[in-house]
Amino acid sequence: MNRSSITSAQSEGSPSERKAAVGRRTFLKSAGITSAAAVGLFAAACTDHNGEPPAGVFDLGQGDLGALNYAYALEQLEAAFYTKIVASPAVMGRFSSQEQMVFNDLKLHEVAHRDFFKAAITAAVKGDMSKVLPTLEVNLPDDLFSTSAKVLTLAKTFEDLGVAAYNGAGKYIENVDYLLLAGKIVSVEARHAAIISNMIAPKTAAFASDVEVDPATGLDKALLPSQVLKIVTDGGFIKTAFTAKYLP
Repeated sequence: MNRSSITSAQSEGSPSERKAAVGRRTFLKSAGITSAAAVGLFAAACTDHNGEPPAGVFDLGQGDLGALNYAYALEQLEAAFYTKIVASPAVMGRFSSQEQMVFNDLKLHEVAHRDFFKAAITAAVKGDMSKVLPTLEVNLPDDLFSTSAKVLTLAKTFEDLGVAAYNGAGKYIENVDYLLLAGKIVSVEARHAAIISNMIAPKTAAFASDVEVDPATGLDKALLPSQVLKIVTDGGFIKTAFTAKYLP
C-alpha cells in the first residue's frame, strides 16, 4: 500500500476542512454524546457497600490478569468500531480507495489483537472462563458514522486512547513476556494513531502533535486504567457492565 498517497486523498471535505471540524469541538460533542447519555456501566461506584461488584458483574481482576482483561476490553471496542466501518458500504463510500485500505488494515489488526488477548487470557487461567472478560456489547450508534469527519474523529480518539492506555498500564504488568507483547501492540496502535491523524490533517505535524507527545520529553501520553475507563464510560461506548476494582 502506498501510504504516502493517502495524504492526498480527499473524499468528504478537504483535509483542512476535516481538521477544522475536529478542532472546533471536543470528541464527545462532535460525536453527539454526553455523559448523561452514557450507558457504559464500568465504574468504581458499581461496587456495593462492601466494595464488591454486584452479583453477575465481571471484575477485570488483579495483577497481570487484570491488565490483560483491561487490554482485551479496549481491543474489543476498537475491533467492533473498525468492523462496523468496513461492513458499511455507505461509510466506506465516503473515503477514497486508499483510505478504505487503511480501514481494512486497521480492522484486521484490531481483530487480531482482540483474538490474541482472549487466547492469552484463556491460556493463562487454564481455561477457567469465569476469569476471562466476556464478549462486550458495544454501543456505536449509526450517528457516529454519519460523516467522514465523525468517523475520523472517533478513530483518532480510540487510537490515541489505546496508546495512552498501554503506556499507562505497562508498569503494572509483571510478566516480561506479556510486557514485551504489550510493547509490540502499542507500537502498532501508535502507527494507527499516526495514520488517522494524517488522514485528518495531511502533510502536517498532527501525527505527533504536542497534545499526544510531550515536546519536552518526546514521550507519548500515558493514562491510568481508571482514567481510560472513565473516558470509555463517559462516551457510553460499552453497554456490558464490568468493574476494575483492582486496577489503579
